[in-house]
Amino acid sequence: MKLIIDTDPGIDDAMAIAYAAAAPEFDLIGLTTVFGNTHVGQSSRNARFLAHKFGLNIPVAQGAAFARGRNAHTPSRHVHGDEGFGDVTEVPEIGANHDLSAAEFLVEMARRHKQDLTVCAVGPLTNIADAMRMDPDFAQNIGQLVIMGGAVFCPGNITEHAEANIYHDAQAADEVFSVAAPTVLVGLDVTLKTLYRTADFEELARHSPEIGGFLRDISRFYLNFYKNVAGLEGCGLHDSTAVIACSHRAMFDVHKTGLKVITNGPEAGATRPDPSRPPLLVCRDVVGEQVVDLFTQRVATLR
Repeated sequence: MKLIIDTDPGIDDAMAIAYAAAAPEFDLIGLTTVFGNTHVGQSSRNARFLAHKFGLNIPVAQGAAFARGRNAHTPSRHVHGDEGFGDVTEVPEIGANHDLSAAEFLVEMARRHKQDLTVCAVGPLTNIADAMRMDPDFAQNIGQLVIMGGAVFCPGNITEHAEANIYHDAQAADEVFSVAAPTVLVGLDVTLKTLYRTADFEELARHSPEIGGFLRDISRFYLNFYKNVAGLEGCGLHDSTAVIACSHRAMFDVHKTGLKVITNGPEAGATRPDPSRPPLLVCRDVVGEQVVDLFTQRVATLR
């Protein structure tokens, strides 16, 4: 399948892009970038760097810098470090962004590839909402939209109620969920069941010293956050799990429902079932060990 990852790299984004680069199911045809873990300019620089490092000759189209109605953004430096890659702070500028904006690129690729195209959004949903506004047919043109976001049946991670990607642009997320589209939500309900531990990163680095070693090095900061803040001995394969869900749906138990997003007040960013909304598939459970094993097997082949 043709695949575009809408991303805000980000340590777990880097892992997801590495997986997509290694997985034979995917023809990765581009990255679109958004604010989130970093400022959008950093996201684009990081995406171009990762594409080069992973041997991908693909375009990077820069998208939204801010959430709906905002003119500033505070990156998640305490989670991903100052430059998005933990303690690795020297990230070179390689190449240039695509001439089209992220939304324009998404719309153009959807028109060109139709049902062969999967869009996997692993950051705030601003670019996706922009593409839907730009072209009312966008949501029906694509084969599927797989979203890493939300906490439908479990607590959030940025607040008690909200998961970070949805929280960072709750209005855009609510717009996306209001549109009928072949959508799969891969949220904290499943991604926290896919813990990747220090020993897993070391094994990955043994098999793939260059790429696996890079992912191991940038992950140390991330693992420390999970241990010190969440009390977990490992990090969730959040974005990678969403990419895996694009092609390995049998690993997941899904629940069909419409969703709404609370856009203001103390529960802002919360994802709530709403039967009046267009139905989508919410991943409710996963065979976490299979996700972890598949991630290692695939990324270990990168040299």
